[in-house]
Amino acid sequence: MAVKGTDIKDKLPGTNCKECGMPTCFGFAMKLASGKAEPDNCPYLDPQVREELEDLLAPPMKLVTIGSGAQAVSIGEEEVMFRHEKTFFHAPGFALLISDNETEEEIAGKIKRIRELQFDRVGINLKADLLALHFTSGEVARYVALVKKVATEASDIGVVLISEDTEALLKALDAYGAEKKPLLYPVTADNIVKITEYIKEKPTPVGVKAGSVEEVAALTAKLRAAGIEEIVLDPDSKNLAEAVRDQTLIRRAALKKGFRPLGFPSITFPCFMTEEKQEEVLLAAGLIAKYAGIVVLSNMESHSIFPLLVERLNIYTDPRRPMTVEEKVYEINEPDKNAPVIVTTNFALTYFAVSSEMEISKVPSYLCIQDTEGLCVLAAWSTGKFTADTISSYIKRSGIADKISHRNLIIPGYVAQIKGELEEELPDWQIIVGAREATGIPAMLKLGVKY
Repeated sequence: MAVKGTDIKDKLPGTNCKECGMPTCFGFAMKLASGKAEPDNCPYLDPQVREELEDLLAPPMKLVTIGSGAQAVSIGEEEVMFRHEKTFFHAPGFALLISDNETEEEIAGKIKRIRELQFDRVGINLKADLLALHFTSGEVARYVALVKKVATEASDIGVVLISEDTEALLKALDAYGAEKKPLLYPVTADNIVKITEYIKEKPTPVGVKAGSVEEVAALTAKLRAAGIEEIVLDPDSKNLAEAVRDQTLIRRAALKKGFRPLGFPSITFPCFMTEEKQEEVLLAAGLIAKYAGIVVLSNMESHSIFPLLVERLNIYTDPRRPMTVEEKVYEINEPDKNAPVIVTTNFALTYFAVSSEMEISKVPSYLCIQDTEGLCVLAAWSTGKFTADTISSYIKRSGIADKISHRNLIIPGYVAQIKGELEEELPDWQIIVGAREATGIPAMLKLGVKY
């Protein structure tokens, strides 16, 4: 919920001293509201008022980071209900569930799987993010052993520690190390006092679990009063309908009403909602679309996790910024000096479609990608970013001429009209009009381009 400058002005001293850099307190209030100034810039602000302003100006949803180092997962700090209003900022984390009741082989297999299940999509590496370690054996020593194993063998992967047994949960935290910032789950009405005292000494994110959104809010209010702010919410939804209802209530209360006790990301458990693997994937897909911060899955196979990763990518890319790839000459299938040369735009989906079809053809080729600010072929041509002038300029600076013995350039079929102009700009080159669709590239390359 946006804060207005007029709301802030009434809390300022009203001296118009100019020491903040603004001519009036109202001007300073407007700067604060737009995020271009800090409360500390006012030397005469009462400490209590400063604290109120900091809380008022804080993002409506808290940012929570799980894990440490380069692969830490940050969730929350979202600003809108719907992606088209602005963008979603922090993609949900996928966590693979490991029970301490599983065999050594099964545990090792899951650790190996989360490392190996990585996919390249339009130049972006897609992978799962977290391991969720679940205490189910009833043997604290066995659970601690699992936690230590993961801490040793998968130290770069963030962890969610899950145990209804508070003693086991805290021993697991000691074994893993609070400095690595695992998510401690669950904090409930029964153990909140004990865990609060422990977390004050060893800070780490915590997951709150209760039977309803209202009960969750009551628990987070207690944690915030104790100075604990890295919180993840679980209203214990039992099915997709409840989950969509609860996730929407949480997001709306935080963003539209400014209700701080619910201003945190959430954790969801499709793995506990069903025993059917296909249904679990469908539940996960629904939860990704409806605000989940973490999605815990019982298993991960390439055919199930890949579509979820692509869905996450599609939802959490910025609609204001087209997906792009780097402007450069890409070598496909180990080309030599006689290899054909294709030029196209740097819209990521265009690159992905064209390069994939070139690879399928098995024909060694060069793919020249020109920076068109992420626009596809027709959009780039219509806006003057993929024309005879821009293509010729790029081809001259790309260095492709030094890699080949011929001077033949294939352009997309959709811009056949620029062939003559491009031949004037590149008089030493023969311009060939290629396929209109990427699917036509393999046939064209296999038959051989007629120069």
